[in-house]
Amino acid sequence: MANHLMTNTLLFSLAALLAGCASPQNQPELNRLNNQVGKLNTEMRQLTRQATALEQQSSLNLNASQGAWLLPATNTAVLLKSQAGEVRLSLSHVESEANGTRATLHVRTAGDKPLPGFSAQIEWGEMDKTTGRPLQANSQTQKVSVRESLLPRSEIAIPLRLSNFTPQQLGYVRVHDIVVNTPASSPTQP
Repeated sequence: MANHLMTNTLLFSLAALLAGCASPQNQPELNRLNNQVGKLNTEMRQLTRQATALEQQSSLNLNASQGAWLLPATNTAVLLKSQAGEVRLSLSHVESEANGTRATLHVRTAGDKPLPGFSAQIEWGEMDKTTGRPLQANSQTQKVSVRESLLPRSEIAIPLRLSNFTPQQLGYVRVHDIVVNTPASSPTQP
């Protein structure tokens, strides 16, 4: 609310300043200031959206012990304690594709121990515009698998294909049920 009030005050002050500079010889300067005000307004809207999404993401992850919620608008990593170990998860490159959205899931070891190979469930869907909560009724899921162990402080990027939701519709990606891969059974010798 304070940001909104500050933005309105700033814009009103700039409008008053611009009105005083409206002589014909000041027109190029006036145009430049108008462009700067437009850019500032766009940046403020983006920061407000990002702050709101970050607050929602923090709220969702506050009591989440079985997975991590990632909201694409936050650009912020989430720490998850899993069966495989502590991991830091984040999303990047959220882009449109023919069948929905593609994104990159970054998985980084958070501790000083290696992270064994694992599999995880990925769920994605929309957010309720009224409550800001995930709408799981139409959600989609897929399983991802990382075969190799990750060394401490290393990262892997997992490409995701998030079908049926455009980037504008995609409200959340949830990573859950991380399970350590078990070695394949070797044939018994006689």
